Amino acid sequence: MFSEDYMSEGKGTLYIVATPIGNLGDITRRAEEALREADLVAAEDTRHSRKLMSALGINTEMISYREHNRKDAAKNITARIEQGKNVALITDAGTPGVSDPGHYLVEQCVEKSIPVIPIPGPSAVTALLSASGMELTRFLFQGFLPPKATARKEILEQLAASGFPLVIYESPNRILATLTAIAGIMGERRLVLGREMTKLHEEYIRGTALEVAQRLEEGKVKGEVTILVEGGEPSKRAVDLIPAIKRLRAEGLSASKVAAILAHITGEERSVIYKMVMEE
Repeated sequence: MFSEDYMSEGKGTLYIVATPIGNLGDITRRAEEALREADLVAAEDTRHSRKLMSALGINTEMISYREHNRKDAAKNITARIEQGKNVALITDAGTPGVSDPGHYLVEQCVEKSIPVIPIPGPSAVTALLSASGMELTRFLFQGFLPPKATARKEILEQLAASGFPLVIYESPNRILATLTAIAGIMGERRLVLGREMTKLHEEYIRGTALEVAQRLEEGKVKGEVTILVEGGEPSKRAVDLIPAIKRLRAEGLSASKVAAILAHITGEERSVIYKMVMEE
């Protein structure tokens, strides 16, 4: 499956390989082939990923690539690719580069003109969206919220002001605090919480943030969860800025400059205005 065109130039390729988020049956033929044929597999947690490799009967060499060692590991990986080796990057579950350090390795490869090829597959985001029952044409993906309450509240307020549906990742030890914060900021918006997705005890809990929190309190939460919060009315103050945004953009100002000017004048969050500018 590996391209001979790249190999003829003396370089290998970085393959971004999506792996199951729970059910091993979700591995794609192409992903399995990439892991089997690669010269090296870079994994977020080699102990965790070795179980997957063993189940597939694959003995490809593995090295650790995670947040704490990403710079040194990226140097090693890119050097080996430049020597003609093919490397498969995987994360603990799902698609690398989404709320994990994979983006850094991809960036380093791009800077060195190393080919980067995605091998798509399982994703907690798309799995939850498809089972939500909500009409979705656009949504905002937040990933993990900040662990500190103040920072978490600030981010949620910014996201709520946009009016778009929101996708959030959360750990089991912080999920109740996050649901409480969502309830305080977004009120009665509906949400869907997915946990143990694709696994034996897969569950989707629907309701308001407080209703879902009450159901979770009845049992112990295991594993990371994914939340989809329905969209709401965007901030009226922000909506009123649309004419000003159009006028300033027509004058040739950059998106960031427009956001900075209007945030200073109105007191609205700069990030909220910037997203509005990019939508226009």
